[in-house]
Amino acid sequence: MYLGYYGLHEAPFSITPDPRFVHLSERHRDALAHLLFGIDKGGGGGFVQLTGEVGTGKTTLSRLLLEQLPADTRIALVLNPRQTAVELLETICEELHIDIAGKQGSAKALVDALNAHLLEAYARGLRVVLLIDEAQNLPADALEQVRLLTNLETDTQKLLQILLLGQPELRAMLAKPELRQLAQRITARFHLTPLDPKETGEYLRHRWRVAGGERFPFDTKAVQRVHTRSGGVPRLINVIAERALLAGYARDTAGIDAKLIDAAADEVLPPVAKRTWWPWLVAAGAATVAVAAFAALQWRNGPTTPASAPATTAVEAPVRTPAPAPSRPKPVPVEAVDAAALTQLIGATGDTPLPAWQHLLGLWKLPADAITVDPSGPCTPAARTDVHCVQGSSRLDALLALDRPLLLHLRDGDANAWAVLLGADVRNARVRIGQRSVDLDRVLLQSRWDGGYVGLWQGPAMLVAPPQPRTSGPAVDWIRHALSPTTDAAAGTPYDAALSRAVREFQNARGLPADGVAGPLTLMALASDAPGPHLLRVLQPN
Repeated sequence: MYLGYYGLHEAPFSITPDPRFVHLSERHRDALAHLLFGIDKGGGGGFVQLTGEVGTGKTTLSRLLLEQLPADTRIALVLNPRQTAVELLETICEELHIDIAGKQGSAKALVDALNAHLLEAYARGLRVVLLIDEAQNLPADALEQVRLLTNLETDTQKLLQILLLGQPELRAMLAKPELRQLAQRITARFHLTPLDPKETGEYLRHRWRVAGGERFPFDTKAVQRVHTRSGGVPRLINVIAERALLAGYARDTAGIDAKLIDAAADEVLPPVAKRTWWPWLVAAGAATVAVAAFAALQWRNGPTTPASAPATTAVEAPVRTPAPAPSRPKPVPVEAVDAAALTQLIGATGDTPLPAWQHLLGLWKLPADAITVDPSGPCTPAARTDVHCVQGSSRLDALLALDRPLLLHLRDGDANAWAVLLGADVRNARVRIGQRSVDLDRVLLQSRWDGGYVGLWQGPAMLVAPPQPRTSGPAVDWIRHALSPTTDAAAGTPYDAALSRAVREFQNARGLPADGVAGPLTLMALASDAPGPHLLRVLQPN
């Protein structure tokens, strides 16, 4: 309903576990590494345990894990562990496509069939993994059966690796003395905690970009309030942010402030009350959300008068013009590369930025003489006054927030190369090195990138020299208008403390260094609505 109003391609804060929207905070990366460790460990045996509060992203991580399984891995995924031991064995066999005809109901027959399958997989060089979600719901007999499955082994290694995902109750359950045999077999433990305030802002901005958003609507105080009201739990962050966007749409405001966040949170979160009233309050909260959503829809389309009711004069809703879809780089032939292939590619390309510059100019549809390329720079004044060059050192997330293709300086030992950043999703980045466009893991890219970047952007000629605080002039007026198109400040108003605060809030929203000074990166971000190429957000092999 609000997608066109905010210039989005899809809903940014859906609570479905879509791996494309996963924001891997540092703790989420660690959690995923633990799960991958459990698979890569192969025949090492033991359990890998991942716990976390409700809504912190355990199930989403498991979906992401399924997309990254090694080719030689077979997995049995158990989503409903509330089963008897025999039912659990049947589920595992069915997940692994084992023929159990005539063996149902017999634990021994099922274990024998499973053991034969595991031995066959071992002989073929395959690894088999059992992943149990919501493992805190395992009954005692099923949990004991899971422990016994670790006894399926050869003389040298275990045949089945087991991953247990669950809520904090799983940790308490496995700490019981009667389960010490199982607890002793846990070789890796990780507890997933909620996001901190900084990560909450990064989470919101990431999902906004994946959904196709350009201007991030939440101001600094709104982001802080989202964290306070959600406690940093991603699922609650989504629920609050989704309702705030709906409210902003209904009120015809493009910006989301702390007051709007509080109003949204009050509607979608259950109020603090005595436990005896909790079910009633949850039902009331759900009804409130439904009524609010229906009211917003009715407000958007104008009131509807029943046939039997007296006619009334409808108030026409304001006309909203959907934001134009940004231009994206055209698909190019792409291949995935690993560390060895990247090393070879960097070594073969050389350190001259000229091929990368030529490709970047082509993306901007600029002639080859639009800017002078200095191999030692390579950022030099443009031949055209409306084309600006920016360079420096930054973090990848901050550059992705600019949503423009950029040149990245790569190093591998003594070899150097310039690559064009074409796009990125939660796991991979797409770059052009020399004449080849490749996809590679973002962690791999950052291990070969020294942080140096160079980029182009188009804007008024007066912005060639970024204005400084306490100065005035057309450049300052442009910044003020770009931050607030409806400002009533008179032309020539100095770069005062109020403008510095507005710039700082904008920088925080875009993940840029928040110093209140409109430097080249900030100016480039402010000009993001201008025509030009944008980064790919969904990487699909051609």
